[in-house]
Formats: sequence, C-alpha cells, structure tokens
Amino acid sequence: MQEDQPTTVRTLHWDPRTFSREILLEREWLVTNGLGGYSSGTISGAITRRYHGVLIAALPAPFGRVLMWSHVSEFLRFDDDDVVSLGGEERSGGQLDLRGADFLREFRLEDGLPVWSYHVRDLVFEKRVTMPHLQNTVHVSYRIVAGSSRPRLELRPAFHFRHHETPVNEGPVGPYKVTSIGDRYEIAAEHGELPPVRMKICRCQSDFNVAPKHLTQVLYRIEQSRGYTFEGDLWSPGFFHVDLAKERSVTLVGSTEEWDIIEVLSPDQAHGAERERRARLLQDALPKARHDFPAELVFAADQFVITPAGRLEEAARAHAAGDEVRTIIAGYHWFTDWGRDTMISLEGLTLLTGRWLEAGYILRTFAHYVRDGLIPNMFPDGAREGKYHTADATLWFFHAIGRYVQRTKDFNTLKFLLPTLVNIVDHHLHGTKFNIQVDAKDGLLAEGEAGYQLTWMDAKMGDWVVTPRRGKAVEINALWYNALRLIAEWSRECGDPTLASRYDDCAEQAFASFNEKFWFEEGRYLYDVVDVDGGTGRDPACRPNQLFAVSLDYPVLNPERWAAVVEIAEKKLVTPVGLRSLSPNDPNYKPIYGGDLRSRDGAYHQGTVWAWLIGPFVDAWLKVHPHDRSSARKFLDCFPEHLNDNGFGTISEVFDAREPHHAGGCIAQAWSIAEVLRAWLETA
Repeated sequence: MQEDQPTTVRTLHWDPRTFSREILLEREWLVTNGLGGYSSGTISGAITRRYHGVLIAALPAPFGRVLMWSHVSEFLRFDDDDVVSLGGEERSGGQLDLRGADFLREFRLEDGLPVWSYHVRDLVFEKRVTMPHLQNTVHVSYRIVAGSSRPRLELRPAFHFRHHETPVNEGPVGPYKVTSIGDRYEIAAEHGELPPVRMKICRCQSDFNVAPKHLTQVLYRIEQSRGYTFEGDLWSPGFFHVDLAKERSVTLVGSTEEWDIIEVLSPDQAHGAERERRARLLQDALPKARHDFPAELVFAADQFVITPAGRLEEAARAHAAGDEVRTIIAGYHWFTDWGRDTMISLEGLTLLTGRWLEAGYILRTFAHYVRDGLIPNMFPDGAREGKYHTADATLWFFHAIGRYVQRTKDFNTLKFLLPTLVNIVDHHLHGTKFNIQVDAKDGLLAEGEAGYQLTWMDAKMGDWVVTPRRGKAVEINALWYNALRLIAEWSRECGDPTLASRYDDCAEQAFASFNEKFWFEEGRYLYDVVDVDGGTGRDPACRPNQLFAVSLDYPVLNPERWAAVVEIAEKKLVTPVGLRSLSPNDPNYKPIYGGDLRSRDGAYHQGTVWAWLIGPFVDAWLKVHPHDRSSARKFLDCFPEHLNDNGFGTISEVFDAREPHHAGGCIAQAWSIAEVLRAWLETA
C-alpha cells in the first residue's frame, strides 16, 4: 500500500531496554469521526478507562455515545508455532500482557493519525487506525513494511455493549448473537435496540474461527485511580486469521453503519480520502498555522468540531433553512458540547483554521436554542434539548460573534442574530433564570441560585457547590461590559443609533461601578466576587478571572490598573502549562488534582492549573507590553513538549498546580487546544 508523505509527524521512539512499559500505559491516542464518536486507547494496546475502545459510536438519541467494540488482541503466528502478541492482550483476572512492548519500536502520529511500528524477527510490521469522516466506522489496518517472514495474523475482537459513561461492570456482556453472511459478520445483543457491529476483513482472503471466550475481571486501572468501578468483563466470539504469505496489507473493519455505506470505499480509498481531508485542513488554515507545532494543533482542533449525530430534528430544521448543524465537543472522553467551551473555543478551532463556514453554522445552531435570554450550558449525551444553568456562556456568545464578524465580515449572519442578541440583553437587564439580573443601582450583573454552579468554576458534587461565587463575579461583569459595547457597536452598524445609545449608557454605568467596587487596593488586584450572596461582602481570592477585565476586546478595567493585574497574575498564577485557578497564598489552595471524585472536585478550581487560561493571560500581557511578542511567547514554550504526554498529540484539560505539573482531567480539551493555538499565532 503506497503511502503519501505526511505533512506533520510526531514520534515516540521506543526502546524496551531503556524505557519503562509504564509509559505505554500512560500515553493515550485518540481518533474521532466528526460525529462525536471516537476510537481511543493506550499506546500499549491495553484498555485502562471505561472510555477506551476500538469503536465508540455516536448514535441518535436516546442512545448517545455507545461502546460497541471494546478491544482487539493481535497475534503473529510463525511457521515454527512461535506466537507473538503485539501488545495489550486482555486476560481474565485483571492481568495485562504487555509483552508486545518488546517488539514496539515506534509510535507516531502522521497528520494526527496513529501508527504503531513493530520489529518482530526480520519483520517491520505496522498498525494504523482510521475513522472515515462522518461514519461510525473504524478501520484497523496492518501491513508488512519490510522483511521476508510471512506469519499468520490472528485478530480476536472483544465486546461489551454499553454507554461509554456506564460503569465497566454494568450492561450485558454477552454472549452476543453472531451472524455470518459470506465474509461479513454481525455481532448483536439478543435484546435491545442497538444496531449490530458489522465486521469484515478487507483486501484479502480470511477465515473466522468460532471460539467464544469470556474475559472476566478485566482491570481498568485509571478508573481505579479515580475512585470508580474498575473491574468488568468482555466477551469474544472468536478470531479472524489471515495468511500473510499472500498478503502484505490487511484491514479489519468494524461499524454500526449499514453494509452499503461501509463498502462504498475500500480501506485504501477511505484512508486516502481522510488524508486528503486533512491536507485541506492545513491548506485552509492561516498560513502561519500550516507548519510545525501549529499544524499539529490544527489536526488536534479537528477532533472537536462535529455534526451532532443524535439531534435529528435540529438537523431537519437547519436543512430546511439551507443551513447545517455544527457544534464543539468540549473534551474527550466524557464531555459533550458545552455552550461556554464552544464560544471560548470557536476562534481557535474554526476561525484560525479557516473553517469560517462551520463557525457560522455553530453560532446559528446555538442561537436557535436561546431560551429566556440564555444559551445552553450543555447538551447531555443522547438528549435533544440542552440545560441552561450558566451565567457566562451566553456572554461568551457575544465574544465569539465579535471575533467571527471581525474575521469573516459576515454581516448577514450578524443581522440575522441581532434580534436574538437584543432579546438576550433585555432578559439580563430585567432578570432571567437563576437570579441572573442587572442591579439597577450600579449596572453590574449579579447571579446565583442555591444548588447551581453558574460560572466556569463549575465543580459540583451532589449538593456541594465547591465555588458558588454567588453575587457579582469579576469575569461575569467583564463579559457583560464587553457584550454591551459589542451590541451598541452592532446596533449602530445596523442602523439603530437609539438602541446603541441605550446600551452605551448601560456600559458606562457598569464601567464606573466596576472600577469602584472591584479594585482591591491592598492587594493591587481585583476582587473575585463583590456583593456576595446579595450583601456587601467582597471575596479577595486572587484568581485568574480578573484577567478578563483586561483581555477582552472592550476591557472594563481602567487602563492605569492593567499592569498591576497582569503582574500579580504572572507572579502568583502563571505556570509553564497554564494558570492556577487560585493563588498559592490562599488558605483554600489545593495544588494536586487527583484521587476520587470528591477530592478532584475539591481541587478543580482551588489551585488546579487550566491550560486554556494562557490565552487570556497572553492577551492581557500584550496589552501591557504591546511591542514584546517574543517575551510573550515564553509563556507557551512548554506546550509543544506536552504533546508527547498523556493524550499524545493533544493538550490536556488541567494540570497539578505544582511541579512537575502532572496532567489530569480530559486528555484532549477543546479550549486548551484553541487558546494555545490562538496565543501561539498571536505571539508569532
């Protein structure tokens, strides 16, 4: 199989004599399909999370994302009956067979797609994983690159049908019904409405041996470390085998699509189409994003922009209007699309990558879901409607539209959205859900309702809201002022000076009140929340939220105080991988993000470092030092190296607040990628 030369390559060279096999268990790979579905695991081949699987399909509501194909064990059987496992074989009793690490020599990403290279005897043997775009299909391909040996390849797939969030010990584990039609095989649950997994070996003659095997007590070690159920079962109906004496390349296909869809393209054609699609991604991106580290982020960014598979009614409505539905997955593996994350990420993921058309789709998609002046906080997996408990996502909507219009000059979309934006502002002025309302006395926006976490600092466990921040939060009012200035500008451009003047008056009142109430003279920075719980209290916690008073297009903070805010942030909050969510001097500071859910949520916004915050920090820093972009770049220097860790080729959600800054949370986070890419290009 002839391969086109990839544009970008990131390589992990592996020497089993030098490195610990632990590295192969800690590094994870991810391939996505543009629907929200994905394929993911560890480089070793072992599954260590409930979310790991060869095929997690994005199915229509009410199913959501469902694990359909858990694992595949791979063996090379030579003429002398020597059998080599290529790694990650799952065994009963929680045992992992990592002998394949002895044969692995290299793991790499070619234009974002994973490739394993094994040296077995005289063979150089490669494995690749590809997902055809907009299909719940995965191709696992194997080929001989060099060498004269021709062993038999044996592939044993294992299954556990369950929602990807379901604990590993729940749901029917099999045996499942296996149907054979020629060289096609279908594996289906005896009961339920899930589609079957359709499988076949392509491009060669193969056989399937019926040899059922029940794997019990498979250990998911990351679930164990996170305090979740960590032992579950898998079931395998048998194994495929291919004589490689006659074949150099083999592809095992698994899919929930119909056969006529699966077989439209051969594996070579599907792989070629995906490579062409990825080449266009780079071609469409800004010129300075087409090479090196930014190019890798362009491929990483592609994983998050999706056509949601489950919201069929929404798609029908959009199509009737000549539009398309797009949204942004907040993070892999467990997040769905969140309003806040989408709007913060939109510039980096779509505008800088040349995906302007999709950016417009996203904005119009969310405009359709505005209720009571709010965009959805998030869409639960498999649901048709969103949840609205957010005070900031809707204000970030204005920011995203502002950046979109600046970049695209799409004033038709602006005019289309303007009535919705006016409706949003009026709801905030007069009051909407969750006590989100402008205080007429000072023009500042207050929010807060018991039992809800309404700002981006949204950790909640049961009835415990870790950082409630009820009152007038600093970034909420920075965003509110920015939104007022933007809608005043847009109202003038659209021919309504009276409305513009009204919003200008609101903005001027908010500006004066903000600078009077939020400045903490003793600390030389901004209070995090004022008028706490409707009273007069002020929270002096030193947090990164204050940076938005400087970083946004319309800064609400008096310019003479910008330098002090940036200085305290650089001194107390900046790390090589983002910003701490709380100063180390605060008594509530927690430097380590780890342990069970309660421990993690307790640290989530109490010190834990967030990569995405480096974007607004760089913006604020450049406003204070506008002619020193080279010094601003130093705050980003560690991110290229991070692409070798955790989620290989992508950027994690959070990090520990103290060295060595171990990564945590999602292995791939939309706003981490978006803001690092944006800041990198801004400092180029």
